[in-house]
Amino acid sequence: MLRDITLGQFYPGESRIHRLDPRVKIISTFAYIISLFFVQNFWGFLVVSGFLALIVLLSKVPLRFILKGLKPIFLIIIFTFTINMFMTKGTELVSIWFLTITEEGLYNAFFMGLRLILLIIGSSLLTLTTKPIHLTDGIEMLLSPFRRIGVPAHELAMMMTIALRFIPTLLEETDKIMKAQMARGADFESGNLLRRAKSLIPLLVPLFISAFRIAQDLAMAMEARCYRGGDSRTRMHAMVLSGRDAIASVFMVLFLTVVVLQAYVL
Repeated sequence: MLRDITLGQFYPGESRIHRLDPRVKIISTFAYIISLFFVQNFWGFLVVSGFLALIVLLSKVPLRFILKGLKPIFLIIIFTFTINMFMTKGTELVSIWFLTITEEGLYNAFFMGLRLILLIIGSSLLTLTTKPIHLTDGIEMLLSPFRRIGVPAHELAMMMTIALRFIPTLLEETDKIMKAQMARGADFESGNLLRRAKSLIPLLVPLFISAFRIAQDLAMAMEARCYRGGDSRTRMHAMVLSGRDAIASVFMVLFLTVVVLQAYVL
């Protein structure tokens, strides 16, 4: 289950989405996330789903690899669906004891679950199609105008990228610790949900120790390579917006326009 998390992973490729400027991809991802909150009906979700399917197709990242990233949040999706189904008032369809399922509840539950799925897939595509170093440079350049008011653009970009990049590393470390403890008789799978949650507590101490060790190794490696921050840092390849970036930006603006129009017209 832990190995199924795709957030923070990079999938090598030379697709059109991989070759886009990271700044365009970061801004487009934020715009896509915002657009999801404008969608309130079937036609809106159809537009967003079609747009996301096109991006997945152009990225050439296997659909199976993308969908497996939904497994770790399956319980969250089910919980969100259930809460919306039972807690929304409206036209009663089924009543079981003190629980009532309404027509509006089913409507909200379905679209809330779909919105969450589209959000995870769209966000994952950013890291799947962007190298960590390019992601760092893109975030830094987008934050660079705020340097005038004292915002440490490079440091923030580096921290955000390292945090994303080390999600798979920490998950792999957690998996190793779980297997080591299971070999010593630990049980993480039997019992109810509360008991299984309590059985994970012994993982925290070795996981924190491992995380600090990894952080120390990373700091020593950066110092050994004479890393000194972003003030005097140079880049081997300068980021320059190209024609395909302009086309992608126009396409994104058209997508946002359609989403906003359908939200207020349909």
